[in-house]
Amino acid sequence: MARSTKASNAVLRLKQRSANAPYSMVSTGAGHFFLVLGNDPDTQEQLCPALEIDEFVAFVNGVHKEAPRKASKLDLAFEAKLTTKKSI
Repeated sequence: MARSTKASNAVLRLKQRSANAPYSMVSTGAGHFFLVLGNDPDTQEQLCPALEIDEFVAFVNGVHKEAPRKASKLDLAFEAKLTTKKSI
């Protein structure tokens, strides 16, 4: 149970980083996992071979590394002000 939770949490984080792209995880009867992209089972693209849990999580974490940046308008304005002061 904890194995699949670790893998599914990695896929959820990937979806958050990639603006909810249609990634999903498939587990095999042998306890391996692989990542697919697409909503339609007929056209899904398999992105990796069946991997052990730790290898799968490492692969998923490397697919789309950039996390979304959360910043308010005030944060952006403050950052812009800092960069203009540094260049003076």
